Amino acid sequence: MPLTSVLPAKGAPRVLAVATLVNMLGNGLFFTASALYLTRIVGFSVREVGVGLTIAGLVGLFANVPAGRIAELVGPREVLVAVQVFAGLFMVAYAFVHSFWVFLIIACGELVSTNAANAVRNGLIATAVAGEDRVHTRAYLRSVTNLGIGLGSALAGVALHVDTRAAYMTLIIADAVTFVVTAALITRLPHVPPLPRDVGEGPRLVALRDRPYLSLVALNSLLCVHNGLLEIGVPLWVVRHTSAPRAMVAVIFVLNTAMCVLFQVRASRGVDDLKSSVRAVRRCGVLFLLACTVYGLTGGRDRDVAIVLLIVAELIHVTGELFQAAGSWGIGYGLAPELLQGQYQGLFSMSYAIANMLAPVIVTTFVVSDGLAGWIGIGVLFLVVAFATGPVGRWAEANRPALSAAVQPL
Repeated sequence: MPLTSVLPAKGAPRVLAVATLVNMLGNGLFFTASALYLTRIVGFSVREVGVGLTIAGLVGLFANVPAGRIAELVGPREVLVAVQVFAGLFMVAYAFVHSFWVFLIIACGELVSTNAANAVRNGLIATAVAGEDRVHTRAYLRSVTNLGIGLGSALAGVALHVDTRAAYMTLIIADAVTFVVTAALITRLPHVPPLPRDVGEGPRLVALRDRPYLSLVALNSLLCVHNGLLEIGVPLWVVRHTSAPRAMVAVIFVLNTAMCVLFQVRASRGVDDLKSSVRAVRRCGVLFLLACTVYGLTGGRDRDVAIVLLIVAELIHVTGELFQAAGSWGIGYGLAPELLQGQYQGLFSMSYAIANMLAPVIVTTFVVSDGLAGWIGIGVLFLVVAFATGPVGRWAEANRPALSAAVQPL
């Protein structure tokens, strides 16, 4: 198979793919070891780290939409370069953490920069990549993201084994360098002209008053809680409620990453309009319910049966994840006014941050506390939310003509 057949198209998609690989490689380096660095080397308690990152997550949540709007007014390429450089500076600052308040400031700055970068990148895809190719490009980028994080995590294992301050400092500096390299790569993207100043209602954020689109963001936030199943629910369930070995947690993580790398692009084929996007989301709802049911059935089973069922559940889960990602991209891009893709993609990208805040409470309440009934309950939640996306999407689509006319240049 020629290499070009597995690469995104030349131009902006390929540049974005290379930049994403470099960026995510750096993220995998640091985030794999960040908790150990902050507790073992800096000396914070686990509670201090958790509180600091929670506060930073809340602060970072408010960066998405303003960053998208600034990108509309200045140009997404230029803004993305700037926030990547800022993120690199905050990453270097981690090497000088000596108190909780310094850590909190750095964590807030780093997450604001990261969330802003994600929002602007999504808007840049919408403006620099044509129509239906947007979903395909996002699929490539998600595959590359998983590959980069996986490679970075593997390399970080060396530092974790050495477990010295110098080893962790090396990871921090290496991650900071990847931000600079990413910024340099982004400068090779085509310049996207800023939005005309006379568009719509001036500097105010139209996206925040688009109720149908806000409803879709809320629904997508609930669907994205499925990531918490993998990161929180499954590890706790395996250790506390099954006879499977603890190593199965690592097996499931590796299987999930491999499937996302290999099959995200394929799962996204044919997702190119609202109808096909909604269909993909409905599929994910059915698959999530089935996966949750199988996860729940692993409790109390013999060791070998539990292992097999966990693998089957994860295969179903990750298949649903692939459809959910593709469907959400199609909806997020397709229902945003073309002239305001920056702020709209900033708003839609908030759903992932909101899900990260909701997931610990929802997953531990349903899964850890209620066993099989809890697993089925969260699966039914996913199913209902997935099928609600159709009528809400049609509501948003019906609202497009009036909204698009309102944001045309005066």
